[in-house]
Amino acid sequence: MREDGRPPRTTHFGFQEVPLEEKKARVQGVFSSVARRYDLMNDLMSFGIHRLWKRFTVELAGLRPGHRVLDLAGGTGDLAAAMARRVGPRGQVVLADLNPDMIEVGRERLADRGIVGNVAFVQADAERLPFAEASFHLVTIGFGLRNVTDKEAALASMYRVLRPGGRVLVLEFSHPVLPGLGPVYDAYSFRVLPLLGRLVAGDADSYRYLAESIRVHPDQETLRAMMESVGFERCEYFNLSGGIVAVHRGYRL
Repeated sequence: MREDGRPPRTTHFGFQEVPLEEKKARVQGVFSSVARRYDLMNDLMSFGIHRLWKRFTVELAGLRPGHRVLDLAGGTGDLAAAMARRVGPRGQVVLADLNPDMIEVGRERLADRGIVGNVAFVQADAERLPFAEASFHLVTIGFGLRNVTDKEAALASMYRVLRPGGRVLVLEFSHPVLPGLGPVYDAYSFRVLPLLGRLVAGDADSYRYLAESIRVHPDQETLRAMMESVGFERCEYFNLSGGIVAVHRGYRL
């Protein structure tokens, strides 16, 4: 019980209900566990298609040389690498992640690609971004919003740091819209993903959580409404792979 006599506030961690203050630590544990095998597992889980999803997202970004970009949940740096090339030496990409192990892997991956001059690395909580208002032309978050405890707070924080005229792009697993795809996707998610996690990453539980977290994430229309509720305008979404993934786009006008 809380000090005021009310039951503790809870949120979902996959299919579990956990105390609100515990979720961040649990998510941290998941990504610390999978950091070194994260890229390999992404390739295996999506058959490499995640690269096309990310390429499509970057195409929606409308980046120009000199732009300043915030890549939240930037992880191992796939989006950051592609965007750093587009903003050029006069621009900057800030790769931010809550997990220091993911940031370290991202730093190594980008250095291996020769991308070192216009990318900065920041450990940051998406719900309370440590940047001044109107700092960025673009904010992206790829496969990270579903792990955030308070999604509305994170979206509001993204809105705050965007410049007027800037846009946000949310690349995330979503809800299948192609007839007949749902049952096949469920079978793959709950049978194959944990098995891959156990065989490749030595961690079935983390990939079981990732599958569960997708199912409790808001669907396409609900997420669009959430974006509008914090101030984003001209919100729209693009279904990819039959709705397994969607990219939401909104503007601060």
